[in-house]
Order: sequence, then structure tokens, then C-alpha cells
Amino acid sequence: MASLGFDLKELQDRKMLRLDHVHVDRSEIEETGEYDLEGLFIRLGYAIDSIGAKRVVLDTIEALFSGFPNQAVLRSEIRRLFRWLKDKGVTTIITAERGDGTLTRQGLEEYVSDCVILLDNRVIDQITTRRLRVVKYRGSTHGTNEYPYLITEDGISVLPVTSLRLDHKVSDNIMASGVKALDDMFGMGGFYQGSSVLITGTAGTAKTTLAAAFAEEVCLKGQRCLFFAFEESPQQLLRNMKSVGIDLGKHVASGLLRIEASRPTINGLEQHLVTLHRLVKEFKPDAVVIDPITNLITVGNIAEVRSMLTRLIDFLKVSGITAYFTALVSGRGQQQEMTDEGVSSLVDTWISVRDLEGVGERNRGLSILKSRGMAHSNQVREFLVTDRGVQAARRGGGPHRHRDRGQPPHPAAAGTRPAAGRPAGGRPPRPRARAPPPRARSQHCQPAHRV
Repeated sequence: MASLGFDLKELQDRKMLRLDHVHVDRSEIEETGEYDLEGLFIRLGYAIDSIGAKRVVLDTIEALFSGFPNQAVLRSEIRRLFRWLKDKGVTTIITAERGDGTLTRQGLEEYVSDCVILLDNRVIDQITTRRLRVVKYRGSTHGTNEYPYLITEDGISVLPVTSLRLDHKVSDNIMASGVKALDDMFGMGGFYQGSSVLITGTAGTAKTTLAAAFAEEVCLKGQRCLFFAFEESPQQLLRNMKSVGIDLGKHVASGLLRIEASRPTINGLEQHLVTLHRLVKEFKPDAVVIDPITNLITVGNIAEVRSMLTRLIDFLKVSGITAYFTALVSGRGQQQEMTDEGVSSLVDTWISVRDLEGVGERNRGLSILKSRGMAHSNQVREFLVTDRGVQAARRGGGPHRHRDRGQPPHPAAAGTRPAAGRPAGGRPPRPRARAPPPRARSQHCQPAHRV
């Protein structure tokens, strides 16, 4: 128990806990007369009165009856045990092993108990998950779903599947995205604080760069940001972002940015959720970035990932924390606006980044598919990833309206004149067709004069 954070020795020294081991061995017992639990009642009564206990734990009840074959006597004594504990006025937790087709081995405990909680451990796709379900609870309403739970160094953590009520405070404050071109597309210059933002796009559309720009913007305002990276190590992320003008290293050194990097397959979905809960309580961030949520599908099916993300979004909203997710989409056309996780309807702001191909170039464009509570642009605007961060592309047509970093500038854009006889593109001039000379009007075609 000490490994779970329970110091039972200290509680014993303070006379707040009493441990009593009851050993029952069939080889040491001889049956004479009717079997009863009168000796156990005396032993329990003395232990309760010695410390003034209000709660009693019996672990497990099978240890008391494992050596006796008479089922009728055992069921009668179980009823008497439960009734004696109620008359004693103590709250009792009794553990029991699951039977064959019944909740307990004796098939009686669940009927005489006021509350029955069923624990289960499943292994699906080589991932184990502990779950609990409240089977019954007399005199009180309760959730009927199965709830995942974890046993960690801090004890037992139960994770609700969904929030019972959508009742949380909202903020009117606006948070910038870190990209001015994107902020200009929002009617209020950014999205609401405490909202959830989703960035979707195919591979290579700068989703991680946009997420890093948002994390930097949060830190520049003196706020804390928690960054979960599922594809890159912290060192690799810092190096790559520094090459595009986003210096996250100084924010990590100042303590405003914390990067947690791991493969999703290292834990199940519940473990990831518990880890996020624990880090949020420890670090107290103003924003949380997860890049990308698509990798969570490797440790669960679509329904489980959606359920986990629903709980995550609810938790962050209740805490007033801005959530920033990235997701990978595949395909073209309308398929680029569909996420595998199916969480686009849950988020408040949905931003799509995509490839724009044409005139011999491959460019990037972004658009806002939805943003609850504010007006936004309906345009698809091109942007560049430069050594000074993410910037909007220059407006105007033609293949030379912008260039990639490292490409030599166009001569006309640099202010130089092209060589004589050759235009800026380097191709020889094409001869222009001359217009035919105007034909002289005939005298017979002169307009008539009225007399």
C-alpha cells in the first residue's frame, strides 16, 4: 500500500487504523455442531470499539467460508454478518470474487448489499484496461456506464466517460493564434480563451508549425503552455521550430513551456488521460497543445478515441484551459475536411490547411471551416513557412507572386533590368504580329447628304 501513497503504518501509530489478519485453514478445523460466525463477531466488535472505527473492510469474504461445504449454513451466516454490521452502525466494504455466471461466488452478497460495484479487467488488442460499473445503489441515483480507472502512485483514479452536465463558465477574452494572417481571418482577431481549436490537414501542411506558433504566442504573454508531442522528441521539436523562426527553447528554460513527448502505444487511452489530468494539476497551464490526436487511434478504436477526447475537452473547458489539437486527414476534396476521430463537431474552432497545386507550384492554404461565437473569413488564403515564421503570401496572380526560402529572387522583383533583347524569364522574345493598315474608304461608300 505504501507504493500507492497510503501510509498505513503512520495511521496505525495514530490509532486511526487497526489491521487484523483472520487465518482460516481447512486442515486446522474440525467440524462439531453447527457452524456460525459468533467468534468473528466478537473479534470484529473488539477491534471496532478499540479505536472507535466508523468503517470496516473485509477482504475477502471467501476467506471466511472457503473451507466449509454446507452452502445453506454459509448463506444464512452471510445474512447474519451483514445484519450485524448494520446494527453496529459502521460503513462496511466487503470484497468478493466473481462467480460462474453470478457477480459473487455465493450468489447472495449482491442481494443483501446496499451498493454493488463490479470491477473488470480486459485485454483488447494487447492493451489492458480496468473498468468499474455501479450495478446498484439503494436510495441514490448513479451512473450506469462503465468507467475506466487506473491504479497509480497517487492511488486510484476513476475517469468519468462523459460530463453529466454542460455547465461551465466561459470567457470573452481573445487569444491570438501566433500567426497574424490567421488572426486577421477571425472577426475578433483570434479565438476565445478556454475554447477548443482543431487544425486538420494532410502530411506536410505545417500543422505542427502552426501549433508551435500558438505555443510561442502563449508564452510571450507570460502564460503557461503544456505541449504533448506524439511524433517528435523535445530536442527534435525545438530544433525544427527554431529553423523557422520559432524559438521554443527559451520558453522551456523559463518554465513557461513544458513538452511531454512519448509514443501513444506506451500507454492506453485512459493512462494518457490520467497523465494529462495529473500534469494539468501540477503545471497549471493556460493552454494545452496535443500534436497530433490522430496517433491515438493506434491504441484504441474510433469510438474509444472519440470518448476519450470528449472527456478531455470537457475537462479542459471546465478548467478554463484553451485546447489546441492537430489531426491528420487523408484524401482530396471533401475527404480533407473529415477527421478520422470524428471530433470536428465537438470543437469550437476548426481550421483546415491544405495543399494548393497549380502553375507548376505546390503551395499551402488555410481556411476557417467554423468558429463558434464570431464571424470569420470564408476565403482560402495562402501562407509561407519562412525563416521568420508563418507569413501570408503576397496577393496577386502568377507563378512568381512568392517564392520559397533559398530560391533566388526574380530579377524584376529585385529591381534589376533584364538583358537587352531578352525578357526577365530568360526566353527569347516572340515576334508580334503587326496590325494591317487601315483601308481607305471608297467614294461610293460616302454617306449621302440630304438636300
